[in-house]
Amino acid sequence: MRSSLVKKGSTRAAHRALFYALGCTDEDLKKPLVAVVNAQSDIIPGHMHLDDIAKGVKYGIIAAGGVPFEVPAIGICDGIAMGHEGMKYPLASRELVADSIEALMNGHAFDGMVLIPNCDKIVPGMLMAAARLNIPAIVVSGGPMLPGRLHGRDISISQAFEAAGQFEAGKISKAQLSEIEHCACPGCGSCAGLFTANSMNCLSEVLGMALPGNGTIPAAYQGARTALAKHAGARILDLIKKQLLPRQIMTMNAFKNAITVDMAIGGSTNTALHLPAIAHEAGLKLPLELFDKISKHTPYLTKLSPGGTHHIIDLYEAGGISAVMHELSTRNLIIKSCKTVTGKTIGSLIKDAQILRPDVIKTCAAPYHKTGGIAVLKGNLAPLCSVVKESAVAPEMLKHAGPARVYNSEDEAITAICAKKINKGDVVVIRYEGPKGGPGMREMLNPTSVLAGMGLDKDVALLTDGRFSGATRGACIGHISPEAREGGPIAFIQEGDIIDIDIPNRKLNVKVSAAEMKKRQAAWKCPPPKVKTGYLARYAALVSSAAEGAILKVPGTK
Repeated sequence: MRSSLVKKGSTRAAHRALFYALGCTDEDLKKPLVAVVNAQSDIIPGHMHLDDIAKGVKYGIIAAGGVPFEVPAIGICDGIAMGHEGMKYPLASRELVADSIEALMNGHAFDGMVLIPNCDKIVPGMLMAAARLNIPAIVVSGGPMLPGRLHGRDISISQAFEAAGQFEAGKISKAQLSEIEHCACPGCGSCAGLFTANSMNCLSEVLGMALPGNGTIPAAYQGARTALAKHAGARILDLIKKQLLPRQIMTMNAFKNAITVDMAIGGSTNTALHLPAIAHEAGLKLPLELFDKISKHTPYLTKLSPGGTHHIIDLYEAGGISAVMHELSTRNLIIKSCKTVTGKTIGSLIKDAQILRPDVIKTCAAPYHKTGGIAVLKGNLAPLCSVVKESAVAPEMLKHAGPARVYNSEDEAITAICAKKINKGDVVVIRYEGPKGGPGMREMLNPTSVLAGMGLDKDVALLTDGRFSGATRGACIGHISPEAREGGPIAFIQEGDIIDIDIPNRKLNVKVSAAEMKKRQAAWKCPPPKVKTGYLARYAALVSSAAEGAILKVPGTK
């Protein structure tokens, strides 16, 4: 066992003394030592109940013959961080999550780990750590929030953000705004729609790193969620015994499955950052071209919020991710031989799954769309890439050309939007918000939601070298690479330039001649960094392009 490094031999007497101080017995030190990495926090609704999940995991570990040790992981609530300087930190915190787990696991020589995340950057951060360390690991999340109820209909956090725009436009009163914000988030769990957290928790199942139901069993269903936690705790002992490791599970074929399901359910555009980053830690390259290639032959089967009115509980009732995968497998779109933490293959897990609510999960024969939910666009404005959640774009905005309204920060843009300076047909360009320029690649849910609330989501497009929340809807194109701070073409756009968006044909261009763009490039001067000290300054110095997953690169490497 890996933990023999800290348990066995005369030179480990002091180590054993410290274990005895923790209440361990001699019998305990003969068993596998398992880290229960708990991201519980009182500041994140998706994490506030994770102590209950950890308790279930520990019961499962003990019952299966292991010794659990609960250790912490940090987390930031994207919703609370949204729209201010705090949003510079969530993506950057993904690396802190992975790095801290590496330090904890190697510092204490654990035999395996059960990872308990729930929200946006914590899930990929933990999966990155699992791939990097390559020791037995399993993920069990806290589950999705139930939708709120308002006047007989389901709502979620996205309606609360959009309500701000409705209020600014005079469409609702202050009392109505208050009613929405009090109803939108009824309790614990990751926000109820197919936003980033729930996208990644669902894809954890597809990657084979979590048990079936991980992404869809509601957090409020405490019995089912605790049972899942107990099963995960028990499974880690078998993974340790058989040395079934993350890199044997998270293979290139597993990532292809994940991208396929992502396209079929219309997941968050943030998956185009997180899946490549996880793959990088597993020693694999996951180019964004693969996302687009898979999208072209993957049918879009579910229309979940923000692209539709259904929420994760509806997907759960419809048969969950297993039902989606089974339906995709009927067209040979799922690689069934991939291994999972259950000890079974993906094919074995999904063979008996059924669609239980045809109103939620469509068939491949009659999908919502014949192609997937995310599109990768390129052109003279985005030579490397840009990403859009096509499934959440109104049909009339799939092709659009309009004048650029240029802002050098999210704050400038939101001020202009709230001042009603944006007109129908405009293309709002927000730059210097990329991984380096932000730094931290802020999510742009505030401006997109205010535009939607004002009723402009079918008339106005928004482009950025930053990124969008999974709750964003509309013609919102992010991840534009190279970013402005690296001298990408988005830095040279001027007020009034005509931006040409063609999502069906995967094109994003500015109608400016190559000669004029070259002239502007020669005159461009890189602005000073927005942050010059602390973690974000170090992050900005090391982070790569969004086209590579915004990974941190070791100095001196390409």
